[in-house]
Order: sequence, then C-alpha cells, then structure tokens
Amino acid sequence: MFLLHDQAQKCAELILNSRSTAVLSGAGMSTAAGIPDFRGPKGIYRRADVEADKLFDISWFRRDPSYYYRFHRECVNMLAGIEPTFTHSFLAKLEAEGRLDGIVTQNFDGLHEAAGSRRIYQIHGTIRKAYCTSCGEYYGYDAVNKLLESSDVPHCTRCGGVIKPDIVFFGENVKYLDECQRLCSRADLLFVLGSSLNVYPAALLPQMCRGSIVIVNRGEVSTDYLPSSRVTLRVDADLDTFFKEVESVMSNQ
Repeated sequence: MFLLHDQAQKCAELILNSRSTAVLSGAGMSTAAGIPDFRGPKGIYRRADVEADKLFDISWFRRDPSYYYRFHRECVNMLAGIEPTFTHSFLAKLEAEGRLDGIVTQNFDGLHEAAGSRRIYQIHGTIRKAYCTSCGEYYGYDAVNKLLESSDVPHCTRCGGVIKPDIVFFGENVKYLDECQRLCSRADLLFVLGSSLNVYPAALLPQMCRGSIVIVNRGEVSTDYLPSSRVTLRVDADLDTFFKEVESVMSNQ
C-alpha cells in the first residue's frame, strides 16, 4: 500500500504539472467495468458461437452480415448492465477541469462517452454508431437494435442496404490516426491505461510522446514498440484502486 501511495503521489504531481495530457485506453478499461474477456470460456465469442477471425473480417461481413449480428445481440445484452468505472469518470473530470486534452481508445463499448468525456478518438470505431453500406445513412445504437427486433440483419429504411456498425473490421483502416498521432506527439504526459501495447497501430502511439509516460495495467506490457526506459511510471494495479488514490492525493494538494 505504501508503494501504491508513492506511485499515486508521483502520478498526481505529473498531472498537476502537465500542460498537455493525453490517454491511450485499452481492453483493461472495459474488463474493469465488468465486460468479460471476449475469448474466455464464458466470453462473448463463445456465447454468440462465433470465431473472431470471421466476426471482424470485412469480406465475411459482406458475405454474411448475420454472423456479426449474432455477436452484436450478445453485446447489447452485456452492455445493458454495464456502467463506466471510477477511472472513466476520473478522466472525464480531468477533461472538464482542462487537465486532459483527449483520449485515444481501442475500445468500442462507448463507456468513455457514457462517463462524460468529449474529446475521444475511437481508433477502432464504436458499436454505438452505424451506417448504411449503400447510401451512407447514419443510424444510432437504439435505431439499429430496434431494426434487429424484426430481422437477423438491419437494413436501411431509406434504400434497403445493409447497415454496418462503425467498427473497424480487419481489412479496413483505423480511424482518426492523424489526430491520434498529433494528440500523443504534443502531450507532455501520456497515460497508457489497461493496454498491453500489443495491438498495432495503437501500440505505436506512445513512442510519439516526448514527455512523461505512465502505464497502469495489470500484467505484462509489451516492449516491442515502447522500451521500458521510456516509461516514467509503471503501475501494476487495479485501475480504480490506483486512481482513487491519485484523486485523494490531488484533493489534498
């Protein structure tokens, strides 16, 4: 506990002294909220009876979009009972206070938005938005789910085209890469939260930060793209436990 407090003290100092702070958030942010590991024995892939290689393959989606929408229905059921964590809310509070410039997230669950964050770059897209693959008509999350009540695959009410979630599939380019690179390159403090830095190209972003880098993640973090020597503070702890301690320190400054 003494180590955690010392790390929180250091982290609070970095936040208070930073002129430009950014965040890269990964799957650990979602699992901390109660979203299960997709690939685990009780994960959503098994419950939906789908294979990840097919599920997010754009060619397969074009061939059989109903395969993805089996997974989507499980996601809807799962997300219905999920709320943002303390850490999600803490980041939103930092942004509201003018201390956080933006968040790059690898997650498509929409929890950062639900917590109140505004400057979010969803590099892998989001399940909360969709569009028609034929005419480009936009559809919100609730509208898609309503259409799924009467069909295995939602079709555009304007032209009849297949509606696709605004998620980056294998074979598609990631979103907002230029904006993400600019955010990280101008940051003098970058948080890597709940990410093992294994997924390209998001894993390349931290090396663009010339300032301090703080990693908070349970378990190993890859050094393939970011050497340990570049990390100012490495915290192997529960996200909420750590940031509650950080907030406590900051409130006493």
